[in-house]
Amino acid sequence: MPADRAHVVVVGAGVTGLLTGVRCALAGHRVTVLDQGPIPNPAATSYDQHRVLRALDPEDLASSRRAATADRLWQELEAVLGARFYYRVGVLSSWPADVVERIRSTAVDAGIRVRVAAPADYPHVGFPPDTVPILERDAGVLLAERVLRVAAGWLDRRPAVTLRPGQRVVEVDSRTGWVRLANGTALSPDLTVVAAGPWSSDLVDLPTVLHRQTTVYLRPPADLLPGWRSAPAAGRLGVDGRGWLVPPTEGTLVKLSSAAACRTVAAMTGDVGAGTVAADDPDASDEMRLAAEIMTASVITGIDRYEVVKVGRCHYTVDAETDGGRLVRVGTTVWARAATGGDGFRTAPLIADQLADVVTRSGTVDCTDVPREAEVG
Repeated sequence: MPADRAHVVVVGAGVTGLLTGVRCALAGHRVTVLDQGPIPNPAATSYDQHRVLRALDPEDLASSRRAATADRLWQELEAVLGARFYYRVGVLSSWPADVVERIRSTAVDAGIRVRVAAPADYPHVGFPPDTVPILERDAGVLLAERVLRVAAGWLDRRPAVTLRPGQRVVEVDSRTGWVRLANGTALSPDLTVVAAGPWSSDLVDLPTVLHRQTTVYLRPPADLLPGWRSAPAAGRLGVDGRGWLVPPTEGTLVKLSSAAACRTVAAMTGDVGAGTVAADDPDASDEMRLAAEIMTASVITGIDRYEVVKVGRCHYTVDAETDGGRLVRVGTTVWARAATGGDGFRTAPLIADQLADVVTRSGTVDCTDVPREAEVG
């Protein structure tokens, strides 16, 4: 593969695909991005109002350090793409008192700033009994839809980049890297990246597990909006400590979910991304039951004052072996990534940089990703 100007074909225009295109274009390579829908695609698993960006994993120092690097890369991307989409409002999480010192020690070792907070400082949040809130200060919320739009627009303005929406890929030859489209044409790039979300395993040998997540989108009452404007995202909430909330950053809605509303499924139903559950959906009754459980889990105090705007459902995939977002080399010049959803989004710049490095140096890298934790990211 020529190190000065390779041709990279990216299958899938979600966040991993688009950011890989950005990084490869910045490195001077020729890039073609394919997607079966529009670019960006509202049906993509990456497409949603917002995602949580946090770094602290008390059980895994190495993971925390990698995620802290992702935080820096997201800030760099704002400068590269010329738009603001990362709001460092912080991320709260609640923990038993006897692990607080260990968490603080892990944070220091990983270079992550945290502080112990008081529940009274966040009266809108429902913390589990006998827990201590910890605020990760240099964390926050990514406006996901804006990221995708801005990245796609940036790529579209680059003469060495070709965006090809409405192009369904039917085959990727892992041996040669050839990509065949439904219209019969084929591409023969120097490097192929498969980042097509739940469809990736249809194209390459990439065992994945599919999850479905129910979410509830709320509009706060007008008198509470000032208090929400600088509110952090928060997790490990509610009566069972499994709830997550994302604040109404830049005019978005409050998003609630719970690890209890995440389940493994055999196939996708309805919208793939964060779509609204329709009344005639065959699983609508199940989704509404889960939404009711989320609403009564005391994730937000005084929730009866909030307007329910929609009940949403999203699908996301993880690597079947690691339960995370591993980047896999499936052929001499073919790479694929399973991760979608919150964790896939927040760590996408790491993967994009690693793939750009592969293209430029024709080498291999350690592509271990941050392990997944069920959340509303």
